[in-house]
Amino acid sequence: MSRIRQHGDAGQAFPIYLTVVGGLLFLALAYLAVGQAGANRNGAQTAADAAALAAAQDWRDQLAGQWVENVADPESWQDIFDGLGQGLTPSCWRAEQLAAQNGAALDACTPVGPLEYTVEVTAEDSVGESIVPGTENVHARAVATAVVEPRCTFEPPGPDADADDETLPGLTCDGGEEWEVDPDDPTGLPEPRDLFDVHLTDA
Repeated sequence: MSRIRQHGDAGQAFPIYLTVVGGLLFLALAYLAVGQAGANRNGAQTAADAAALAAAQDWRDQLAGQWVENVADPESWQDIFDGLGQGLTPSCWRAEQLAAQNGAALDACTPVGPLEYTVEVTAEDSVGESIVPGTENVHARAVATAVVEPRCTFEPPGPDADADDETLPGLTCDGGEEWEVDPDDPTGLPEPRDLFDVHLTDA
């Protein structure tokens, strides 16, 4: 009788074993799906960050170039440092390039004020097939904003400044770095990264 009972217990335990194994397998597949979704979102965010930074850096370079062109006219400097340069072209083309290089499509690129760009991207690859229905058609989206911040200040010429005085104001930049501005020595002028900082916002 005991041998028959042992076989009966084993037969009853087998369905329980299958249920437990099936549950564990389901959980493993669920965690895999979550991991796939997370990796897809991370990739989209990387693309958005790169796109926003690229647009802001191109805008910075344009502003710095215009400052060099107008270096002999200090009255125009403040507008340039405020992002209000004249004749500059939108920088969203760089955002589109960097989004594509990082496996995403640019959905929107918006200048937010004169020194800020916000971009939205969608990952080209979907989350992929998983136990969650429809994930093969889900594409992660992400948003990023990058800003251009002036790093330098200067004392503009006063209203009583001598019109014949060709001495230009010096620049005081982050970290206390001082620049003497000499339009006759373009090699000694600060570079774009010296004039402006570019970084992502926390938003």
